[in-house]
Amino acid sequence: MVKGSLFWRKGLAIASAAAALLLALPIFASPRSGSAGLHPGSPAPRRNAEFQALPLMRSRQNHLLVRASINGKPAWLGVDSGAPVTAIAAHRREYFRLTGLPSASKLPARLQINGAFNNVSIVRSLRLGGLNLIDEPVVIVNLGGSNRAARMVEEQQIDGILGADILFPTKAVLDCKRRLLVLNMDPELPGRAPGIDTRGFKAVPMQVSEGFNLYVPATINGRAARLMVDTGAFATLLHRPFVRKMRIPTRQTPYSSAAVNLKQRGVDVARISKLSVGSIDIVGREVGVMDMEGLIHDGLLEGSPPVAGLLGAEILDRHHGIIDFGTRTLYLHR
Repeated sequence: MVKGSLFWRKGLAIASAAAALLLALPIFASPRSGSAGLHPGSPAPRRNAEFQALPLMRSRQNHLLVRASINGKPAWLGVDSGAPVTAIAAHRREYFRLTGLPSASKLPARLQINGAFNNVSIVRSLRLGGLNLIDEPVVIVNLGGSNRAARMVEEQQIDGILGADILFPTKAVLDCKRRLLVLNMDPELPGRAPGIDTRGFKAVPMQVSEGFNLYVPATINGRAARLMVDTGAFATLLHRPFVRKMRIPTRQTPYSSAAVNLKQRGVDVARISKLSVGSIDIVGREVGVMDMEGLIHDGLLEGSPPVAGLLGAEILDRHHGIIDFGTRTLYLHR
């Protein structure tokens, strides 16, 4: 059982390895203590953590997708470290047979996302490999923009978003380069995710906001800032007023970007002489530039230091980003 008042979790059930999805890798387990031949009164053997490793697919939009099962039906979910809650596309609600909240539920019937309200539904069974989440609350959102883009490039449309409300309680480890998501099957037990090697990496502590967004310290052309770690962002993006104030030249592009409940916004490009994340220096990097009002909240855009934008998928892939939700650490390789 995953517990904790920080999340609106209701339950966690463990499925057997035989019930895992076709794309799931084998379940890894730490060595167990032998239990044969115990005498009456002997202490029970110590249990160790078990893990489920799930392969991911990288889409042409540079998103990481994981296979899931929603109420027994197959689904593709975008793994989004920038999403506080798990969401399902509105046009798939009937297909997955999602139900509303029971009358006795203490959960909110609607949740505010980027300034607008979205309905909350219940997934009776959300399966990720051998991990089966029972009576999981999700938000119903319009993912039309993302799916229109997917149709344009003739690729898999997503059915929803896997958010921080599941990634944190399962102490997930997300390897962006190897396209691997490792979940702790019983997070209350000690153990490190197997197959994740951070030797030679630089560890960057992540700050977690009240809204369960992840921020890392950065400097942009020598100015201190913070960036939100966002695997849902196709590229690293900086806030337009921040770039303008830094007097960094930009050039227009034909591209635009949108987020849940926000209209599409034009994306320009700027070349940053030196972008540092923790002790990792990235020299001469082009990044996107757009207005992030409404996307980053609570005055963080004007904070000290300000949140200057999103650390997106292309840098996380190029520098082998590993996001450890259990230790709240981002690992990057030069």
